[in-house]
Amino acid sequence: MELSPGTLMGPLLMLLSFVGLGWIAAQRLKIDPRPIATLLVYLIAPLTIFRALMNGGPTPQYLVLSLALFVLVSLLALLVHRLTQHRFGPQEGALLAFSSGTGNTGYFGLPVAMILLPPEGVTLYLFCMLGINLYEFTVGFYLSARGHFSIRQSLIKISRLPLIYAFLFALLLSSLDVTLPTALASSLDVFPATYTLLGMMIIGMTLSQVTLAAWDTRFIAACVGLRYIVWPAATFAAVMLLQMFMPVPAELAMAILLLGVVPMASNVVVVAMELGIQPQKGALAVLVTTLMAPLLIPLYLGVMLRATGLG
Repeated sequence: MELSPGTLMGPLLMLLSFVGLGWIAAQRLKIDPRPIATLLVYLIAPLTIFRALMNGGPTPQYLVLSLALFVLVSLLALLVHRLTQHRFGPQEGALLAFSSGTGNTGYFGLPVAMILLPPEGVTLYLFCMLGINLYEFTVGFYLSARGHFSIRQSLIKISRLPLIYAFLFALLLSSLDVTLPTALASSLDVFPATYTLLGMMIIGMTLSQVTLAAWDTRFIAACVGLRYIVWPAATFAAVMLLQMFMPVPAELAMAILLLGVVPMASNVVVVAMELGIQPQKGALAVLVTTLMAPLLIPLYLGVMLRATGLG
């Protein structure tokens, strides 16, 4: 499979234009990004996930894939939290642990997946992404909150996250073979685009408030290392391990490998903004990894596909 930096320029320019819109909105219109972060966490993200589940028709096989990704990224985040909690400040360590378990699988990765994968591969990618999204708003949110709140306060905050209940409600409806009325299903179509737009704009809004004092070379280097060294190695190892025990469809292998090479998640900034834990540092790290993506994704995927015999 041939993949060049030019293939990714369309999605990248689109995402960066959304970041620019956010910067302009904050600079010229004086828009406060914090209410938008709350809106994303408590309304837009849950409805986006609910729509995806209702449209995707979750099967036991797909849900096992989501569960496997949820467990793997949660373990990775807990390991990073344990290794870094005494090397960084409480807030920086919490943000680093959260970011280690996730990536920009939605805003950036999904457009790329739709270019590279057939429809079945996109479905596999979406259910992998679902497991990571569940991590973000459960284990990841808890680790982030622990950088600023007590254990009890952190658990209370998680219990109030509607995404968990949206996920369970969608599974209940699917198990009962309930389909949404056409008018309602159509009305939910606006949420994925809104999720992408506001999720990227909030980076620009946060960057508009950044000063040189927010640049933390050690923190950003750790984020880049986790995103572009640890994650590619982990997903490559997962595919190789699966190939030892079973035939792995090329679409599944590609979906897993793509998860490992996307930039840092924009939700790092959203959660940091909601919890008040170093959102400026998070925004800088997300921007750096996003700018690196068009060059590194083709390189990494090309090497890994050849090594797995799929290229």
